[in-house]
Amino acid sequence: MLSFYVYSQDTINYLRNSEIIERAKQHYGKDGHNRIKQWLRFIDASIDKNEWRQVHLVNNFFNEHIKYKTDNELWNKNDYWATPIESLGVGMGDCEDYVIAKYFTLIALGIPEEKIRFMYVRQHTINQPHMVLIYFPEADQVPFVLGNFNTQLLPANKRHDLTPIYSFNGQGLWLAKAKGLGNKVKNSSGVSAWDTMLKRIEKGELALVNGIDTGDENNVSPF
Repeated sequence: MLSFYVYSQDTINYLRNSEIIERAKQHYGKDGHNRIKQWLRFIDASIDKNEWRQVHLVNNFFNEHIKYKTDNELWNKNDYWATPIESLGVGMGDCEDYVIAKYFTLIALGIPEEKIRFMYVRQHTINQPHMVLIYFPEADQVPFVLGNFNTQLLPANKRHDLTPIYSFNGQGLWLAKAKGLGNKVKNSSGVSAWDTMLKRIEKGELALVNGIDTGDENNVSPF
């Protein structure tokens, strides 16, 4: 599998020099276009900061620029993993979309793949499955949780509202243990959704909010 670090770097460069950003303006309107361009400027401004600062900044950026909305409400689908362009374009997304955007951005900033994982958890405050991003400062340390319900960056052992289920990154899937570590396994619907999302990025696909082109003045999104 191609290193996601290389992939993300190439994709960011591709986005800067392609027609996708302008097409996003047609799809999502001026506000969505501005959020996407602000994201690219944010990456440029954060590239030279230290790793810990980058993690904080990325967590805050997407928690501030994306409003929580379920896939059914937003895309009229039970499960849809949006690309960062789509999430920022509409300014909304569910927990997977926050995590995808944060993961993609942290890797683009140069943080090693092995330090970051997606983690499915049980969120006790809402009693339903949830996804967060976890970041390991060092391999033997407890990871920190980047979430969208509780936006504070805390170590996993301080997040008593979460029970880990399993975790994975761009290179595989792990069954979760107490600290977010575990055994690599194969064949997962989560990984399949991840691969499908990457293919949409490569093709430059842009989904519409419930089929509505929000960049068209005659078609106004209900959200």
